Amino acid sequence: MEVTTLNHQPHISMSSIKNKTSDIESIDQDYGGEEAHQEQLNSSMNNKMQLHADQKSSTNKIYMPLLVINYIMLFVGSVSSILLSKYYFKHNGSSKWVSTWVQSAGFPLLTIPIFLPYVLKLNKRKPFTDFTPNILLLSFFVGIMLGVNNLLISWGVSYLPVSTSSLVLSSQLVFTLILSAIIVKQKITFLNLNCVILITLSSIILSLDSSNERPSGVTQKKYLIGFLCTIGAGLLFASYLPVMEMIYKKVYCYEMVMEMQLIMEIAATILATIGMACDGGFSQMKEEGQKVFDKGPKIYWVTILSNIVTWQLCFMGTAGMVFLTTSLTGGICMTALLCMNVLGGVVFYRDIFNGFKAVATVLCIWGFFSYVYGMHTKMVEEKAQMTKRNEFSND
Repeated sequence: MEVTTLNHQPHISMSSIKNKTSDIESIDQDYGGEEAHQEQLNSSMNNKMQLHADQKSSTNKIYMPLLVINYIMLFVGSVSSILLSKYYFKHNGSSKWVSTWVQSAGFPLLTIPIFLPYVLKLNKRKPFTDFTPNILLLSFFVGIMLGVNNLLISWGVSYLPVSTSSLVLSSQLVFTLILSAIIVKQKITFLNLNCVILITLSSIILSLDSSNERPSGVTQKKYLIGFLCTIGAGLLFASYLPVMEMIYKKVYCYEMVMEMQLIMEIAATILATIGMACDGGFSQMKEEGQKVFDKGPKIYWVTILSNIVTWQLCFMGTAGMVFLTTSLTGGICMTALLCMNVLGGVVFYRDIFNGFKAVATVLCIWGFFSYVYGMHTKMVEEKAQMTKRNEFSND
């Protein structure tokens, strides 16, 4: 009996060992599967971040065309929108809320750059992929801030000459530099500091002569309100740019920038719509177009629609410039375009162009082109260094 017991004991032990081994292999397979899944997620995220880096890289083929397109939109939108807004007020348009509403009501136009690349199969990414609740809330909050900025711009444009409001808005640049240094750790160099000083000086020179060109029918109090509202709009926009640059660091493609811009414009439109509803703005638009606007209803609605399109181009171009470059570069480009509004105000609305405005305009142009030249020199140096590194690695 003892022998039999000894003969059966090894058999039981081997079976148990096989079962344990099978369990361990099963656990290893499960653990290995989890590791593979995690590696796949990490790889996917790295690919997205690599795409984000490529789109913002000056060596990428798509970078320069995308930058040029956005600057053209910024140029056309910035110059046209201010002139058209002034046209609305100049011909007896009076509603600040209507002027505010048209600045964001063109948000449906943003569906074109969002959905068209996917429909045409130029991009495999589905619209609003990885659009998290945090990004949604941030976009909505910034959109409300943008809506308040739009209202301040409307008040400023209604009371100030185009040339004056444009140059006063350029004062936002110095605050953009300061806030960029605080929020996104923008390095303050001689290049950007020189540009900011020159453009800020242009605003100071303009303010010295602002009291002599108050439009007819505008009291000293209204002129002061317009001036302060324009300064407030500049300050708010100065904070908007670096905040957007900080948010865009979590964004990995241009399409996602436009998706965020869509949410922002919807939020700004909601704010303006509430203001218009409380102030009777919608019924006022119909009456204003038929009875008040001195160019007739057809020109009135053309003006409204043109305002909607041009403001949207302006904000699309601004968002693209901040994403592709920096908040400071976007602010400098936009501020430099305000000089075109100064000339536009003189040409189209016969604003006074005295020695003060001439000096202010020259300083603004000087500051902008010195910055552009410095940025060009920096890009050439970076490309040369990259070429040397590639040659060294090939050797």
